[in-house]
Amino acid sequence: MSEPQPTLPMFPLSTVLFPGVQVPLHVFEDRYRALVHHLLREPQPERRVFGSVAIREGYEIGDHGAQSLYRVGCRLQLSEVEAHPDGTFDILAVGRDRIRLDGLETSGEFPAGHVSDFPEPHADVPAEVVDRARATFTAYRARVSEFRGDPFAGALPRDPLYLSWTLAALAPLPMAERQTLLEAADPGERLVLVTDLLRAELRAMNAIPSLPATEVARTRWSPN
Repeated sequence: MSEPQPTLPMFPLSTVLFPGVQVPLHVFEDRYRALVHHLLREPQPERRVFGSVAIREGYEIGDHGAQSLYRVGCRLQLSEVEAHPDGTFDILAVGRDRIRLDGLETSGEFPAGHVSDFPEPHADVPAEVVDRARATFTAYRARVSEFRGDPFAGALPRDPLYLSWTLAALAPLPMAERQTLLEAADPGERLVLVTDLLRAELRAMNAIPSLPATEVARTRWSPN
C-alpha cells in the first residue's frame, strides 16, 4: 500500500460507490458546491478527481453531518457538469479506483481527505466462478423483470474484475454488505460473495412472490 497522498476533495455519501460505475449527483449544499467549483478550476479534465466514502452513521447534510465514515471508498473523476441558475449542479462522475481514507479535514471550504491507494490485486479467477456469477445474476434479472423493468440494460462484462464491480453495484443490498463487496480482497472473492448474496435475494423473492426482495433492500441515494 502506498504512502498517504496529498489531500483529496471528499464527498461522503450515504451509499457505497464502486470503480467503473457512473454516479449522478445533485449538488446543492454550499460545501459541495465549493468542491465542484474547485474541480472546475482544474484545467486538465483527467485531474478533476475527488473521493467518496460511505457514511456509517450520520447525514450528508447539515452542520453536524457525518459522524462516522467507512475507511475504504472510491476515487471518482468528474465527467459532466450542468450548472443551474440557483447555484446548484447536476454532475456525473465515474469511479476510478479504491482508496483508503487515513484522515479527514473539515475546516476548509469542503472536506479534504488524506488518502492512500487501495489497489485491486491481480488474481486468476476460475471460469466456474465467473459463469456461476453471470448465471445467478441472469436468473435474478429475469425474476425482477416480472415485477418491474429490467434492472440492467446491456450485456454483462466478461472480464472478472469488471464483472465483479458491475454485479456489486447492481445488487440491491444493505450498505454494510455493499461495503463488504467494495473491500473484498480480489475479484474472485467478490464474485463468490455477490453470487451468494444474489442467491439469498432470489430465495427471498420466491418466498414472498408478491414483493420483490429488491424493494426491501434497495435504498435511494440522497445526494448531499
